[in-house]
Amino acid sequence: MSAPERIPPRSLTATELLTRGELTVRGRVREASNAVLYCSVSYEGEEAACVYKPVAGERPLWDFPDGTLAQREVAAYEISEAMGWSLIPPTVLRDGPYGEGMCQLWIESDAEPSLLALVEEEEPGEGWKAITFAEVGEGRTALLVHADDARLRRLAVLDAVINNADRKGGHLLPTGEGRLYGIDHGVTFNTDGKLRTLLWGWAGEPLTAEAGEALARLAGDLAPDTALATRLAELITPAELEALRERVTALRTSGRHPEPSGEWPAIPWPPV
Repeated sequence: MSAPERIPPRSLTATELLTRGELTVRGRVREASNAVLYCSVSYEGEEAACVYKPVAGERPLWDFPDGTLAQREVAAYEISEAMGWSLIPPTVLRDGPYGEGMCQLWIESDAEPSLLALVEEEEPGEGWKAITFAEVGEGRTALLVHADDARLRRLAVLDAVINNADRKGGHLLPTGEGRLYGIDHGVTFNTDGKLRTLLWGWAGEPLTAEAGEALARLAGDLAPDTALATRLAELITPAELEALRERVTALRTSGRHPEPSGEWPAIPWPPV
């Protein structure tokens, strides 16, 4: 699908356009497990492409309350913005043609050297971090690796904060401007530890100074009665909000990237 050529100007923020604009459904992303509609959104002569995920199109999950995936996507965006990293495309909760749902700016991913690879070696080469060994057929295995990329490292920290249970390779969208976005954050913020990701390459390593500063800033913003805490209380449960605070505190206390707990599958399936 090709996006409309017009994008929101600086005078109109993307979230304003997504919130106020008229949604027109153009197609459906059929590979998704839940209803994902490709739309255009227009307001006062401005137009952009977006994704609309109506709550009515969510499939029930045994470990997440029904009808909450859209709210979790918006909460993940709010956390990304609070950390100052803008790793998630602008995302809002709004009414649409099929009821309330998540609306997110469409990102055109640009072809660039892959962020993930399978290699025959036992150890990753320079510029790569090991994830795990994977079967590639005929009794052979290969090492699955991801790039040692600062953008991915930020995303790994964000995923630990929001307790992302499904960070797959297909959820990584690099752009021609050098940005990297992560998408599909519906299964996040569970009170139980459910971190499942391909970005384990820094597991156990010290957090960067940048990450420490972002976590400190986020901890302050999550204090009771702050604007962020008030907004999140509209999107996730009190227990989930408290668990979020506890994860931030744990990360700041350890000063290290988390490691797989062994109590939950560490790698999503399929990985891409």
